[in-house]
Amino acid sequence: MALSLARICMKRVLPNARNTFQTISSSLRQSSNSTQNATSACRLPADYLSPEEQMMKDSVARLCTEKIQQHVAEMDETSHIKPEVIQCLFDNGLMGIEIPAEYGGTNSSFFVSTLVIEELAKVDPSVSVCCDVQNTLINMLFIKLGSAQQKEKYLPRLASDMLSSFCLSEAESGSDAFSLRTTAVQKGDDFIINGTKCWITNAEHAGVFLVMANAKPADGYKGITCFIVDRGTPGLTVGKKEDKLGLRASSTCSVTFEDVKVPSSNIIGEFGKGYKYAIEMLNGGRIGIAAQMLGLAQGCFNQAVNYTYERKQFGKRIFDFQAMQHQIAQVATQIHLGRVMMCNAARRHQMGLPVIKEAAMAKYFASEVATLATSKSIEWMGGVGFTKAYPVEKFYRDCKIGTIYEGTSNIQLNTIAKCLEQEKWSGH
Repeated sequence: MALSLARICMKRVLPNARNTFQTISSSLRQSSNSTQNATSACRLPADYLSPEEQMMKDSVARLCTEKIQQHVAEMDETSHIKPEVIQCLFDNGLMGIEIPAEYGGTNSSFFVSTLVIEELAKVDPSVSVCCDVQNTLINMLFIKLGSAQQKEKYLPRLASDMLSSFCLSEAESGSDAFSLRTTAVQKGDDFIINGTKCWITNAEHAGVFLVMANAKPADGYKGITCFIVDRGTPGLTVGKKEDKLGLRASSTCSVTFEDVKVPSSNIIGEFGKGYKYAIEMLNGGRIGIAAQMLGLAQGCFNQAVNYTYERKQFGKRIFDFQAMQHQIAQVATQIHLGRVMMCNAARRHQMGLPVIKEAAMAKYFASEVATLATSKSIEWMGGVGFTKAYPVEKFYRDCKIGTIYEGTSNIQLNTIAKCLEQEKWSGH
């Protein structure tokens, strides 16, 4: 039944994708209560997809094949994401997945966001991270913490035509995220922001920036506050794009603030709670990165395994050698395990359950799986895997960032260990 529904969705979604996605999302919300009641006695697998979720997944896969895949190699070579690709994401409702319909969003769920992120990453992780940051960080901050006026002003744009950036990292504030030096000094009803942020995703195209700055340094990290800063605000300068190993189409820039004046009404949430908001949002963001890395691993794996079906040596397919079958089966198992972990974390997050440990585990494991899958894929394909004639070379370059951004693998391991210690003392 799921497949037949998916085919119907695939036929209808592209001409009027936003309305179709909203219809599916409405069905998802309406069925969520009955699904929870029905599964109270018999729990469904974490990676189970309802017919509506499967339709969303299949529709995005088709969109990638028809509208995005043709541009991937050129965007990687030129280090530039095409405007028509960005617009395609907006036109199909993929940049406002959890934004309520009243603001022009798709009105769907966090779990659906991870499905979209994963499908995009199977074709181009650069496009995927663009969508990931918008949905799991920026939109959620506005939805959960924004005032009525802030939501009215920004959510319709974020759903329809405006990219955004989350400004936390600095040159000396990476893993130690809350040692940031960007300050916000209050002057009357305004704040004056000074500092420089580094490694800011989407900065080249962003129309709005959510900036973490310390508005009360005497209180340490408890002075960190989140400010909304519009592009074009005097004193805000976006630096040149980083020349990166992977995710080359995704813009990564420094953003400098020199006496940038913003009104106090541009504080999102409460004064001094920025550190708390960042931690909460990054938990969701790490699940998004896990989805991205798993999509990347699956996309690369699919390319390489298909090659082993076709390539012959010593009179038989490469796939027919038992040593190859064992390696392929091992990687497939790792990808599947990572997906179950990611889905479990995403379901928990959507339900409002604690996910600090689960998000860290999913992000850490998925990044390691992506590293394994891409490396093995190149080996399976031999010499051609080492060339740009096949996309596995790009996946190999793209995957490395997974062990670095939104918390390095070592930071994830630290987090997991702290959670285990807390569970020991709490009796779990």
